[in-house]
Amino acid sequence: MYKIEVVENGVQAISTINSLENQGFAKKDIYLFAHDKDRSENLTDATDTSGVGMKEQGVFDSIGNVFRSRGDELRTKMASLGMTDVEAQQYEEVLDAGKLVVVGSKVN
Repeated sequence: MYKIEVVENGVQAISTINSLENQGFAKKDIYLFAHDKDRSENLTDATDTSGVGMKEQGVFDSIGNVFRSRGDELRTKMASLGMTDVEAQQYEEVLDAGKLVVVGSKVN
């Protein structure tokens, strides 16, 4: 089960994360994506949400991300949370536009 929200900035992301928590998602099940890697890491740290890592992706995808473009890496990470390839492509385009994608995912 997963829920996806698109937001404009960090303030909206915090509000969305609080809403997801109220819907039963634990912070460890909430992921925040931004196209800019530094922005993504900073917001993930600031909101105390999870990063997509080896646990979600598996060893081969995690290692493969080192050699992928940022867009490919993001699509792989989103797909590991349960999105279809088409959904991951659509949300990666949203990220290209400078927006943030917040995902609550209970795939673990």
